[in-house]
Amino acid sequence: MNKNLNNLNEKNFRRIVGVRRNTFEYLLRLLNGVKRKKHKAGPKEKLSNKNKLLLTLQYWSNYNSLLEVGNLFKVSESTACRVVKQTESMLSKTGLCKLPGKKAFLNTTEEVVIIDVTECPIERPKRKKQGRLKNRQKYYYSGKKKRHTIKAQVVVVNNKICSTAYSNGRKHDFRLFKESKTRLHQNKTAKVDSGYQGLQKIHSNTDLPIKGSKYNPLTKDDKLRNKKQAKERVCVEHVIGWLKKFKIISTKYRNRRKKFALRFNLLCGLYNYENRGEL
Repeated sequence: MNKNLNNLNEKNFRRIVGVRRNTFEYLLRLLNGVKRKKHKAGPKEKLSNKNKLLLTLQYWSNYNSLLEVGNLFKVSESTACRVVKQTESMLSKTGLCKLPGKKAFLNTTEEVVIIDVTECPIERPKRKKQGRLKNRQKYYYSGKKKRHTIKAQVVVVNNKICSTAYSNGRKHDFRLFKESKTRLHQNKTAKVDSGYQGLQKIHSNTDLPIKGSKYNPLTKDDKLRNKKQAKERVCVEHVIGWLKKFKIISTKYRNRRKKFALRFNLLCGLYNYENRGEL
């Protein structure tokens, strides 16, 4: 498979692997730099670091079953599962999933902060589980999407993902923002959608779209203002669109929910690296 990839041009390489060639080489250097325990006993590993990385990226981008992915690399399903977990753990140790954090948009005062939430559908949870929530289906059910989801909040500054936060699908966008303890500088402009009604009471410099109603429809000026605000806020939609090229977070999530945040942050780190020259 490596020989076939070497003969591909940049466009086709990105279509198959999911990332650019230089990003793939960067990830490979990170994996090769991670110190691992010496292999004492048992059979040798069947896959090199390069093939392990390819297998993981294939799993993220296509989200086929581990049996299909393992068959593509001529390993068993259990080996493919172990390789994905091992590669994700090694990438997290390199600091790839470490984002700039909340302090990144507290230092300067001239930038615009754009906040939005995306939802990833999940499998329907079991209704009851001893020692935990009585009704897990209700806990993860999103009235907006009409299905069970996990919410992920993305804070973008200057086309760069600075922080993320996660919650169950039932929680409101504005409540997730408050519980994430995201603080904004008073001179920063926060551009958000209508799901953040009430943010203007906490942060006075908030740019919210104007909402119309049955008895108070929007005027032409209001519509033009909303259109202008949407154009300025569209970059966060482009960021979420880039992340959702990986089907692992755009289609129904079949894995354990506790690993979702790690995978989402790893993809955010990939986005920040690929778009570092466009900041």
